[in-house]
This record gives sequence, structure tokens and C-alpha cells, in this order.
Amino acid sequence: MSEIDIFSRSVKDFLTSKMLKIALIPLIVTMIFMYILFFTAADFGISTLQEIAQASQNGEEIVIDESAPFYFVWATYLIVFLFKYSFTSYIAGFLLYTIGTIIVLNISVIFSIVVIGFLTPTILEKIHQKHYSHLTLHGYGTLFSPLWVLFKSLLMMILLFILFIPLYFVPLINLIAFSLPLYYFFHKLLNYDVSSTILSQKEYKIIYEKEANTVRFRTLVLYFISMIPFITLFTAVFYIIYLGHGYFIKLDEMYKLDIPDSKMNDKNHNNDIKNIKELENSNIRKQISNS
Repeated sequence: MSEIDIFSRSVKDFLTSKMLKIALIPLIVTMIFMYILFFTAADFGISTLQEIAQASQNGEEIVIDESAPFYFVWATYLIVFLFKYSFTSYIAGFLLYTIGTIIVLNISVIFSIVVIGFLTPTILEKIHQKHYSHLTLHGYGTLFSPLWVLFKSLLMMILLFILFIPLYFVPLINLIAFSLPLYYFFHKLLNYDVSSTILSQKEYKIIYEKEANTVRFRTLVLYFISMIPFITLFTAVFYIIYLGHGYFIKLDEMYKLDIPDSKMNDKNHNNDIKNIKELENSNIRKQISNS
């Protein structure tokens, strides 16, 4: 099946009533989260930061409210430092008004991906029943594995954001520098959620070793889609469907090639053995009867 066919099948599955209902969950949850975040920030928000920036430029003393959130305190110290000098003041203004929009969009993407992780088993189970019921799901990992992957991916993303700070001031390159850490998080979390639900660890290693570039291409396409403002709030379910089809198809190919440790549906497999034994017993009885 070509990549276009996989994408087309994924779109058709996404546009079913069942999937559209599920798609409302990350939309509603993320909107509530962004709503709370907006009004929390509004208490110590943009207007306050603007006042701090102005006071810093005028050389006035800056007093920080002790009850302010930790991120506001950090942002205040950063703004005070940047607005001390005319050159850094220009850069700070660019970061606050231009990059700030990108940061808000990135936060919505990150939160949507985290939310959809909890819905992945439900989504893939419906796809499994509809198209691949002859396959057996051998999901790997433990109850805490997704949390560990989330923590590692989030930590690495933050480290990459810090590492790329010097690049943020270079036009065009700064767009790539902002995108790479988020794409890393996006790819790692989506790929783990889908693969760990469908495959055993051995099946995953066999498939990913050969299909790593294809999987990266798919997550890159989905990442570009997610960069359309706020579209991820509604289309995150599609991401799971699209990646799920890719892994299901490769798993089906493994079954057909009869690769070790890759078995057909256990129930069907047992029925086949039972039918063979019954046929053998029937043949034996006929031979005894004829003799």
C-alpha cells in the first residue's frame, strides 16, 4: 500500500462519527487548559511585563511580587537583564511579540499530544477491529513506561531549547532552532504511544530498524500539519490513526512472511490446529472402518 493510500484511509477513518467524537476530548481539555493558563498569566501578564520592561529601560528599581508564579519571576529577571541595553532591548521586543505567539502554539501542541496519549489504546482498538482483526496486539511496556517516556522526552526538549538559545537570534535559522526540540518531543511521544500499543518489543525493533526513516517522514508531515494554528486541538486523533495504519500494515506483512515470534490471532491459530487434528482423527477412523 502506498503512502498516499495509507493517508487516504486514515482520513476516511478519522471522519467517521466515532473518531470525531473522540477528537472532541483533546479539543475540550486543551481549550480548558489554555483558558486557565491565559487567565493565570493575565494576573501577572503582558501589561505587567511591559511595565517592568519600561521601568528597566528607565533605570528604575524593579520590585517583584513574592506571590507571583515562578515562571513570572524568571521572566521578570530575564526582561530586566535584556532591557538594560539598547541592543538586547530590541532583541527582547522581538522575542516577546513575535516568538511569544510561536510559544503559545507550541504549548497547545505539546498538551494536545500528552492528552491524546491517554486515548491511543481506544483509537487503535477501533482501527484494529475495523481493518486488522486477524492480527494480535502485543503491546509492550508497563503502566509507568508512558510517564517515563514523557519525562525523558520533555527533559530532552527543554535541554535542546536551552542549547539552541544562541541560534534564536539568527533570522531563518531561529525557526529551525525553535522547531527541532518540539519535533523531537512530538516524534518520540507519538511513535511510542502507537508502537507500544500495537507491537511487542521484538516486533517493534524489527519494524523500526527497517522503517525508521518512513516513520520520521510521517511524524514530520504530521508536525507540519500541527504548525497550522490550533489545528492540533482537533486533529490529534488523526495522527494516531495515520501512524497506527503504518504499523498495522507492516505487522501484517510480518505475519504473511511468517517471521518468528510474530503469530496470527491466537484464537484463529488454535482453531486451525483443532481443525487439523479433527481431520486427522477422521481419516484414521475411515482407515480403521475400511480395514
